[in-house]
Amino acid sequence: MDIMQESLDLHRKLNGKIEIKNKVKLNDMHDMTLAYTPGVAKACLVIKEHPEEVYQLTSKRNTVAVISDGTAVLGLGDIGPLAAIPVMEGKCALFKRFANVDAIPIVLNTKDVDELVETIYRLSPSFGGINLEDISAPRCFEVERRLKELCDIPVFHDDQHGTAIVCGAALLNALKVVNKKLSSVNIVINGAGSAGIAITKFLYELGAKHITVCDKFGILVEGDPQLNVAQVEIAKFTNRSKKSGRLEDAMKGADVFIGVSAGNIVSEYMVSSMNYDAIVFPMANPTPEISRELALKAGAKVVGTGASNLPNQINNSLIFPGLFRGALDSRVKQITTQMEIAACKALAGIVKKEELSELYIIPNIFNKKVVKRVSKAVMKASLSIL
Repeated sequence: MDIMQESLDLHRKLNGKIEIKNKVKLNDMHDMTLAYTPGVAKACLVIKEHPEEVYQLTSKRNTVAVISDGTAVLGLGDIGPLAAIPVMEGKCALFKRFANVDAIPIVLNTKDVDELVETIYRLSPSFGGINLEDISAPRCFEVERRLKELCDIPVFHDDQHGTAIVCGAALLNALKVVNKKLSSVNIVINGAGSAGIAITKFLYELGAKHITVCDKFGILVEGDPQLNVAQVEIAKFTNRSKKSGRLEDAMKGADVFIGVSAGNIVSEYMVSSMNYDAIVFPMANPTPEISRELALKAGAKVVGTGASNLPNQINNSLIFPGLFRGALDSRVKQITTQMEIAACKALAGIVKKEELSELYIIPNIFNKKVVKRVSKAVMKASLSIL
């Protein structure tokens, strides 16, 4: 059976992928008086006098809102809030399965930045964290920035930072395989939306020095009037040689290609024009920029994609469960760059030196060390800001 049809049949059979269960038994009137009125009034009054008690007396401490406006869902684009619900539910299922975090899917029927910020902020007291999802660029940058300023709980746009962290971990290990240094390699990133811009910034934080970013119009160059606000920002520190041209021009002699753009836009010739022992991460979903087979045929040494049925899957599901587990347990108000770097290095470190190979640069989500190591790294990093 086609995997798409099989998935649709599963959704139809289950009427969705998540449900809510009670922690308390409600078998008699005594149970009712403890869980609800009149007994519950005591918990309310305690929280009124000591607001921090909400983390002990309610589910807030372990509950995350997964919120989208449906404008950038997977590779499907702006399909609307209703059509985004299956993805948000899937995210919530992963939160529970891998990190025992209770997550609630919320889709909002607006594309207006002010309305998104206002609504999410008003909802935030119910949650211990906010996971923004599938909000299109460049609006997503403004939404996240403003919410971080307003909210006293972690706000994390996973399409940006989760993707960047996992990509960073995969690249650190791939570079060990080919015996190259992050500070010296030439990196080309295709896709200047939320993921591409976040990856660019994060790799610089990790120590990269030479990055060229491309979008559908070609190489981003400082001063180009076509750039949006977010692209103007990264153009100030990328492509320092002021190279112009198309993606194929950028890839000549490059050591690393990272694609977060569209399917089938990279040719064998473009990969063959790269430097020796090239690293190629075509991560567009569901169709990558170039297939793994063609990339290897063209001379790539290490290939990682977003596909779960191929070696080296680079997917943000490796990060967000453990990252939020650590952030919730530390009760931090923000997820900092230091925490993200710590999570990245912890994820990369799960693959031992003797295990590293062209076929194994990143662990599988079912590796029990993933959430444990990532959450522990986040908690340790959080101590530096307390």
